[in-house]
Amino acid sequence: MATHSDAVMDMVARASARAAARVHQEMKRGLSSLASIAATAPRIGLFGTVVGIQGFRVLDEGRIGIMISFAGAVSLTLTMTALGLLVGIIASCFYAYLSNRLESLDTEMHNASLDLLNRLSLYRLEERV
Repeated sequence: MATHSDAVMDMVARASARAAARVHQEMKRGLSSLASIAATAPRIGLFGTVVGIQGFRVLDEGRIGIMISFAGAVSLTLTMTALGLLVGIIASCFYAYLSNRLESLDTEMHNASLDLLNRLSLYRLEERV
């Protein structure tokens, strides 16, 4: 037979689970954007490489013109590739850190909820005695 205090305990457990889910969603909101940045930045750097390679097409100039064009294209290519990789690596590291931190906070919220329910049940037992 369910008593009034059992119903209260059930309501507290549901309210705690709802609050934890709401906080989890708020904290997770920016993580998907960070994951997208981590995934696309190296591809954008590769696109920069392709654009930089287009500079190699200028081969109808004299020898000096070819060397200058080649140096500029290599510089642009390496800069774009390095920048894309750098942004991707940094975003990936922050994503991993924040995902682990979110998981840790989820565990802490769950443990706090269980602790609250345990304390309420102890109070309920003391009330019966």
